[in-house]
Amino acid sequence: MKNLIESIVKPLVENPEEVKIEAVEEDHQITYKLTVHKDDIGKVIGKRGRVAKAIRTVVYAHANTTENKKVVLEITE
Repeated sequence: MKNLIESIVKPLVENPEEVKIEAVEEDHQITYKLTVHKDDIGKVIGKRGRVAKAIRTVVYAHANTTENKKVVLEITE
């Protein structure tokens, strides 16, 4: 899942080396915490959150076919 998120986010940002993904696994949920450089946060979120919503849609669709747990994607700077 981390590879999927990286492959979507890295082409969008100007500082791809600053993209970090941390997975926190709980009983019924996996939370992926996406951290990007503060100058790139707007590019990842997009106008009115459209880019972030599109990223989450792809990640959640992939998770439905591969994971038995709920997947959450958090975006931070």
